This record gives sequence, C-alpha cells and structure tokens, in this order.
Amino acid sequence: MHNDPRWQAVVNRQDEPFFYSVETTKVYCRPGCGSRLPRPENVNFYDSAHQAEQAGFRACKRCQPDQPSLAERQAALMVAACRRIEASDELPDSGELARQAGLSRSHFQRLFHAVIGMTPKAYAAAHRWHRVREHLTRGATVTQAIYESGYNSGGRFYESSERTLGMTPGQFRDGGANAVLRFAVGQCSLGAILVACSERGVCSILLGDDAQRLTEDLQDRFPRAQLIGADGGFEAMVAQVVGFVEAPALGLQLPLDMRGTVFQKRVWQALCSIPAGTTVSYTQLAQKIGLPKAVRAVASACAANPLAVAIPCHRVVRSDGGLSGYRWGVERKRDLLEREAQLSGTGLQG
Repeated sequence: MHNDPRWQAVVNRQDEPFFYSVETTKVYCRPGCGSRLPRPENVNFYDSAHQAEQAGFRACKRCQPDQPSLAERQAALMVAACRRIEASDELPDSGELARQAGLSRSHFQRLFHAVIGMTPKAYAAAHRWHRVREHLTRGATVTQAIYESGYNSGGRFYESSERTLGMTPGQFRDGGANAVLRFAVGQCSLGAILVACSERGVCSILLGDDAQRLTEDLQDRFPRAQLIGADGGFEAMVAQVVGFVEAPALGLQLPLDMRGTVFQKRVWQALCSIPAGTTVSYTQLAQKIGLPKAVRAVASACAANPLAVAIPCHRVVRSDGGLSGYRWGVERKRDLLEREAQLSGTGLQG
C-alpha cells in the first residue's frame, strides 16, 4: 500500500480523482479530506463513489465525496458560460454571464480564466474562428463564412484572418491552395523526421519509419498547398529540431504554428508546461485545464498533436504510470521519456 501512488496522494491530501475507504470506520473519502490519516493497511481505493458505496461504505460528512467537488462545480459553471457564449452571435455582457453563474463580475472573470485558460472575450473570439473554419471546410464562400460566424463586417475579420488561419481564408477553404509550406525530411535516432514550416512558424513535426509516408501525411493535411523542399537555411532549422529530439535539455527556441480547435490548443498549451523528465496522467491533464471529466477528449487532443516533441504529448501516461498509445509509436514514446529521465536524473516507471 505504501508504494501505491494513490496512498501518497492521501498522505499529501491532494485533490485527485479517486476515493478511498477505511475499514475501521466504514467511511469513504476524497484523497484531499482533512480527516485523521488512516493506517494504510485499512485503506482501499475506488474509481468512483458508487464503487465505494457498493462495497458497503458510507460517505464522509466532512469531505462529502458523494457530492460534486468544488472544482467540478466551478468547472460546470464555466462550461455553462461557454455554452452561452457559443449560442450568442455577440459576446454576452460579462456582468450578465456572472449573474447567471451566481457570481460577482470580478470573481466570474477570475474563475473563467482559471478554468478555461482565457478570458470570456478571448473564448468568444476563438469560438467564432472555429465556426469560420467549419464553414470554410464545408465549402462556404468567404463572405458566407464571415456573416454566418457572427462578424458584422469583413474589415474586422480580415484584420486577423491570416494570423489565425495561417493562410488566407480562401486558401484555407481550398485545402491550402497557393499557401507555401517549406519542409524537409531528415533522420534522427527515432527514425525519419519531417519538419514543415509556414510563414507563422513550424506547423508540423512528424516521426516515422518511412520518409515517403511522412511526406504523404503532410500532403493529406494540406492537399492543395505548395510544398517546397527546403533550402540550406531551412535544413539548419531541421537540424535544430533533431538536436532537440536527441537532447531535450537544449530546448526548442522556434516559433510554432499551432493549428487546431480551441480545446485542442488549450490541451497543447498545457502539455507545453510539463517539464522535461516529468509525466502526468490523462486524468491529471484534464484537471490541469479545469475539465476533470474531459479525459477522453484530452486523449483525443493529444492524439491529434501535429508537432511531435515540440508539443510533448509523450509526457502523458496512464494513471498507473504505464505507457499508452502514441501517434508515432509507443517505443518512440518510451525512448523520449527515458532520455528525458536520464537528463533530469529521474527514473522511468511502467
């Protein structure tokens, strides 16, 4: 029991997504409960409150594990606010959003940023751009996309369109037509590596066994973009990425062109905050972005990551520390984690 990482969470009173019961009191608690610490030999763990109750234990009156946690209640309020923003053509007044959440305006704004990772205004803008992408992908004209996404004029739309889409709206609609991407394929200790760059920064880092397959993957993502084999200057950028793969402690000081949904970008930004040599579980990552029940969606966002190593989705593991699926192969994931663990002086488990 002492070796179970969940027991350490109980000792440290961490708010983790599991429950524990105590045989001597027949009570079950959250790991963050402030009650007296039980003896480890009297403790059992459960994934849900229902499992603990089925085993014959009753809820602790102190931590109320049969009720939603504070973090879950706050996340639910902020998700409801997001749905209201998404349903509105204009950004709802923050005071009205706060009133509907039963909070003061200042508390609402702080909580929204803490849970969602951005301000209500920024979320509204990001959602509007998500709608633009959907309309353009379905073949709508640029004008249709502008007005169906809630823009009242084209001027404001075009001010930020190329920065947000990474290309002009027309090019995005046409699968990247006339957009120029430089790319090169090299070799590293993990096999073949492809690096592609738009005007905004590195937009793809792909790993694999077959260089041709990597090029086809890039073509599938940008079917009508102009792909240009890199010149000598670009080869130096590829060398920098390869150097980062071989020695993560070097860091990667390159601009990244992250292209994804609002949720995906939020997960990817959280991934970038995980230090080399450490790992988190998918559950912990979901908690990190303030959506503890979105574990499957978080896993999907990790799988959709187009920037291997630069967005370190390899640092996410199962709750038991084991290695789960990785877009570029579990063995590559293990290799990356082992070299990072060696550099940081930690050991890799699982």
